[in-house]
Amino acid sequence: MFQVTFIEVESGKRTTVQVDPARYPYHDHGLPGSLLDIAMGHHIHIEHACGGNCACTTCHVIIKKGDDHLSDQTDREEDLLDKAPGLTLHSRLACRAIVESGDVEVEIPAHTVHVVKSGGSHE
Repeated sequence: MFQVTFIEVESGKRTTVQVDPARYPYHDHGLPGSLLDIAMGHHIHIEHACGGNCACTTCHVIIKKGDDHLSDQTDREEDLLDKAPGLTLHSRLACRAIVESGDVEVEIPAHTVHVVKSGGSHE
């Protein structure tokens, strides 16, 4: 069992959920066990305009703790992240970052929410 903490920058809300890898997938968005799958399965909204198919950057998140507990980035994810606003060395696409071992803390950037609500695009 692991813990994943989601921090919503816009509201300051912190939500920690217990993750049991034996229960993947949680919600069928993104890869099974991805941060997006876990968030949606626990009623935590992360925008994902492409449906979690690694075709956009709207599910961009920043890993605050536990980078080493996530799957490695794929070339496709790296290419897409180059287009994400607010990119950091700890940026990931929530649809691709699978929690493999241990606790993770994830920041959901405010600009992701605002761009999607305004009809803009990250691509």
